[in-house]
Amino acid sequence: MRGKFAETLAERAGTRVHIAGRATTGAGANPANNSLHPIFSGTRLSLGRLAAQWRYGQLLHRLKPGVVIVHAPELLPLTLLWQALGQGRKFLYDIRENYALNVSTQRVYQGFTRRGLAAGLRWVEGLAARRAAGVILAEASYAAELPFLNELPPGRIVVLENKYQPQPGEKLRPQPIALPPPTEPLRLLYSGTISELNGVWEALALAGQLRAAWPGGVRLTIIGFCQQPELLRQLLAEAAQHPAWLSLIGGAEPVPHARIVAEIGCSHLGLLPYRPHTSTERCRPTKLFEYLAHGLPVLAAPNPLWQELLTAHGAGLPLTFGQPIDGPALAARLQGYSFYPHGIPGDVLWAGEGKKLWHLLDTVI
Repeated sequence: MRGKFAETLAERAGTRVHIAGRATTGAGANPANNSLHPIFSGTRLSLGRLAAQWRYGQLLHRLKPGVVIVHAPELLPLTLLWQALGQGRKFLYDIRENYALNVSTQRVYQGFTRRGLAAGLRWVEGLAARRAAGVILAEASYAAELPFLNELPPGRIVVLENKYQPQPGEKLRPQPIALPPPTEPLRLLYSGTISELNGVWEALALAGQLRAAWPGGVRLTIIGFCQQPELLRQLLAEAAQHPAWLSLIGGAEPVPHARIVAEIGCSHLGLLPYRPHTSTERCRPTKLFEYLAHGLPVLAAPNPLWQELLTAHGAGLPLTFGQPIDGPALAARLQGYSFYPHGIPGDVLWAGEGKKLWHLLDTVI
């Protein structure tokens, strides 16, 4: 939200951007016309999240924004109330995920909480989409998955993929990352949300099987935020048991994005070991664009959407995670594969999506 939307909007003269979200550390320099307003604290079902509603409402009253872009569905009810209480108030709704599907099928919430949240999300999102001046989709597949979008004119909907936006002052690598010779350590990276569904155990299994086949050894870095306390406890125990080859960064708290970018630059292979699931099979993970933008070779679970990108740029190989792997055969295949034969691709960067964002604003506001 801050690094892509806010940075893009702040580039236009006469625009003042106010960012309301979770407080962050290591976010880097903030443009002079961007203001940060921390409103979220605590876990998703804590009293701190309820207090965020009050803080958000106070911001709307005090700032009197010309346009609001909503990225979190829990802020939709207050946004709709704000719109109803004044003339000419407009907002855009940015759909980052198929939230109702995720809540219904993933194991973050249980029982009545899961069913209630899913039903509430479907209702408020449908109402918000009808009231919004425009709807932004992070994935093209959402247009078919979310039936309430069928009621909207096509011109009010735009797909903005989660492509990579370089950090302020960041210079992208001129050349792709090369794999080391077999006598040197092979560094594997699992980044982003840490969960069983996203394949964290499969990443650990792959590292264990490759260690026996790569003479220089294999090191795995797991970096990101884990919402499941029991899973985090197990991973911390694993990291304590295998400190020579396993590193866990973050876990209990979100990790500054700059730290994740730094780890990408220190790695040799980025892993997308997602388990097959309806909530992810039609989505391109943000980390896929991050890895490609830095020229990091990729091993990904079989998925036509992901493989299309990997094949187009020679960026990686499919791998059926969760099954026994022939370590020596995989090691030989990695050593013989020419990754990124045409260099680092430019079409995985956010710049083109930013232009579409401004076009939407110019069209519907």
